[in-house]
Amino acid sequence: MRNQIQSKIDDIYLRHLNNTAGSPASYIPELAKADPRSFAIVVTTIGGEVFSVGDSEVLFSMQSTSKPFTYGMALQDLGRVFIMSKVGVEPTGEAFNSIVELEKNTHKPYNPMINSGAIAISSFIKGSSFEDRLKNMIEFFSLFTEKKIHVDEKVFESEKNTAHRNRSIAHLLRHFGVIDGNIEDSLDLYFKQCSFSLNTIDLSLMAATLANNGVNPKTNNKALNQEYVGDILSLMFTCGMYDTSGKWAYSVGIPAKSGVSGAIFGVVPGELGIAVYSPSINEHGHSVRGIKVFQDLSRELNLSIFRK
Repeated sequence: MRNQIQSKIDDIYLRHLNNTAGSPASYIPELAKADPRSFAIVVTTIGGEVFSVGDSEVLFSMQSTSKPFTYGMALQDLGRVFIMSKVGVEPTGEAFNSIVELEKNTHKPYNPMINSGAIAISSFIKGSSFEDRLKNMIEFFSLFTEKKIHVDEKVFESEKNTAHRNRSIAHLLRHFGVIDGNIEDSLDLYFKQCSFSLNTIDLSLMAATLANNGVNPKTNNKALNQEYVGDILSLMFTCGMYDTSGKWAYSVGIPAKSGVSGAIFGVVPGELGIAVYSPSINEHGHSVRGIKVFQDLSRELNLSIFRK
C-alpha cells in the first residue's frame, strides 16, 4: 500500500483542489483570516515514512484536534476512575458547543470531545501554577511531534475575547461540581491548547504516534502509555466528529477528530496517521475538503477498520 500512497494523495488533492464550498470560521476573528485556498494532505506511517502534497508547512491552530491529546494526558496523570467520574464517554448527537447535557441526569459532560468535556479535562491538568500547567501540557504535546509546540497568541486572544458560550459552559461545570478552582485559569488553559500552532506534517505525525501505540515513529520516544491509546481512539471514533460521527463511521470508518481551523486527523491503528488541512468548514465545523479527502482515501486505500 505504501507505494500507492503518494500517487493516491496527489490524485485526490487535484480532485478537490477547486472545491470552494464552505468558508473559514468567522466566530473567532483570527480564524477568519485564513486563506481558503490553503490545502494539504499528509500521511505518516508507523515506520516514519511521510507522504505529503500541497501546503503542508502552512501553520494553523489545533482547535478541537487538541482534545484527544489532552484527554490522554489527563488519563495518564489521573487514571480512568477519576476521569470517568467527571466526564462520560457517550456520544451526544449535539453540536460541539452544546450545553444541554449539563442540564440532564448526571450534570456532567457526555464526552471529552465536546467543549464542555474538554474544558473539564483542561481543568484537571496538574501543576503548581497556571504557568506550570501550561508548561506540562506543551511538553506532553511536543512528545508527539519532532519540535516544541508553541501557542499562537493572536489566536488565543481572539478565542478568549469571543468565548462567551464557553465561559457559560465553565460556570455550569462549576455549578454542578464537575470542576473547581479558578475558572478563568481553566478556560485560559483550554484556549491555549486550542491555540497550539502546527502544520499538517506535525498533525500527521501526532496521528501516526497514536497509530503506533503511543510511540513517536520519528523519535522512537513514548508519548503516551499504550493502555490509554484505545481509550482515545474509541472516543474519537464515536464522538470525534460530533453530530456527524455516525455518518463518518459509515463513510470513512476510522477514528478521527476535526477542528474549526480546518484540520482533520485520522488514525488507522497499526498502520498510519492522516492529516488534512483546508480552512473552509461546513455548518458542523468540519473542513469541507477534509471530509472529501478522507472519504476518498478510505475507499480507495481500503482503510476502514470494518472493511479489512
